[in-house]
This record gives sequence, C-alpha cells and structure tokens, in this order.
Amino acid sequence: MSSSWFDGFETRRFAVNDTEIFARFGGRRDGPPLLLQHGFPQTHAMWHRVARLLADRYFLVMPDLRGYGDSGKAPGLPDHANYSKRAMARDLVELMRALGHERFFLCGHDRGGRAAHRLALDHPRAVAKLCLIDIAPTLDMYEATDMRLARAYYHWFHLIQPAPLPEAMIGGNSRLYLHTKLGGWGGQGLAHIEPQALAEYERCFCRAESIHAACEDYRASAGIDLEHDRESRARGDKIPCDTLVLWGERGIIGKLFEPRELWQAQCAGRVQGRAMDGGHFFPEELPEATADALRAFFG
Repeated sequence: MSSSWFDGFETRRFAVNDTEIFARFGGRRDGPPLLLQHGFPQTHAMWHRVARLLADRYFLVMPDLRGYGDSGKAPGLPDHANYSKRAMARDLVELMRALGHERFFLCGHDRGGRAAHRLALDHPRAVAKLCLIDIAPTLDMYEATDMRLARAYYHWFHLIQPAPLPEAMIGGNSRLYLHTKLGGWGGQGLAHIEPQALAEYERCFCRAESIHAACEDYRASAGIDLEHDRESRARGDKIPCDTLVLWGERGIIGKLFEPRELWQAQCAGRVQGRAMDGGHFFPEELPEATADALRAFFG
C-alpha cells in the first residue's frame, strides 16, 4: 500500500457482538459521523475515492462487514443466523458506540445496504438519515422472482445452495469469479477500480473462509432474513428517518423495479431517489457525483 491510500485514516479491530470487526475511520473529528457500508464481493476499500471527497466534512467510519475483508469469518450456523442482517446490524451499532457515537448518518451499498435496512429497523434511534445504494428490499425482490431476475441475479440462487457446493465451485477459480462480478452489472470492465482496491478485493475474497462467509451471507438472506422482514412488516415497522435511494442507470435494479416506490412503502420518513449515470459499482465509477449526492442529502 502506498502512503496515499486512505491517507490520514486509522485502522483498528473491534471486538463486538461475538465477532471481530475491522474498520478504517477518520476525516473531520468534530464532524457528523457517517457510517459507510460496502457490498459483495468487496470490502471497505470501495469507499476509497468517496472518502477523500467527504473527509473534510464528516467523521467517516468504514468497516468490513462480518465475513468480509479483515473482519471475523466464523463458520455458518445451521440456520445461518450468525450471518443474518440483524447480526450485522448489531455489529455496526456496537462499533459506532465503541467510537463514541450513538447516532449517525448511514449509507450502505449492496449487501451493506441490506444490513443498513435492518439496522434502521432494529435500532431506529441510531440512524439520523439513511442512504441505500443500488438495492430494492430483499423480500420484495425474492417475492417478485421471475426469469428476468433469476438471470440477472443468478448468484443469489447459486450462493444459497448447501455447503460446500458453491464454495468448491467458486474456489476452483476465485479470481475469475471475483473479476466477473466486479466487471459486470453495467460496469465498464475493471477500469473503474483502482489497482490498490482490486488487489485488496483479491487478497480478501480469494480465500476459502471468505468464500464460505459470502455464501452464508446469501443463505441468511434467503432464509432467516426473510423471516425477520416478514415479522417487521406484520408489525407495521417502518424506517423512521428520511432516506435517499440511489441506483445505477446501467445496473439492473432500475430495470426490474421501481426502487424509490418500493422503499417509500417501507419508510415512515420522506424518500428521495434517482438513478446515477453508472453501473452497480458507481461509487467507484462516479466518486464525485456520489460524494455530491451524499453531501446534499446528509447536509
């Protein structure tokens, strides 16, 4: 790593919620705290460009979700509960408390957005404002599954197969699998990813324990996470804060769903939403536009 990589940010491992979470944090120490959560198959490194643009205004916290990056990767339980979004949400609330923040802004991309959704429901007082990037609600997506969604989201149905089948298949050429995921989804190959970030994704993903943990994340989403979502909807639980929904114009979500409307149905607060001129991984593709959107929303 060069000295310019996340220059001025600290790293630390935090013992929280029966696991260990690796996080990078820094920026304006007296600024409002902003928790940035990555998605699959990445790590907190996905925020490297955006962080440079926001560090003068916010105190940024960028963790690796459990099972990803340098965070804990325990074997999955039979019901996959230790990779549920509820477990991930609790990790992140405890992480922010360890850094002295009971309430914060929250932004999640992909899997990080699904953990952010659960965090906002389970810990409503913790979230001042919420941004969800390139996702629709998990329950709505599964219940709307048809051939178009199955083709576009084939990995959802591959990764949830019983262990060790998907683990063994991905492990046969994990670098090819990783590059295929990063370069697809409306992206422009790998040109938009900085070499240091790509090296981090390769280092962290191409390990047996990481591949298993990622599968467990998806197995949880197809099982226990759906149970939690159905329970929340049956109770009438809503995300209480104002929410910003962003999606990639060249991605899949906006072609298959109306993300702003679906999220408004799950929110008591006001929902804003718009497409960004990029693919699924647009925070790296369009860092300036992403940072501008977050500044305008979080204030």
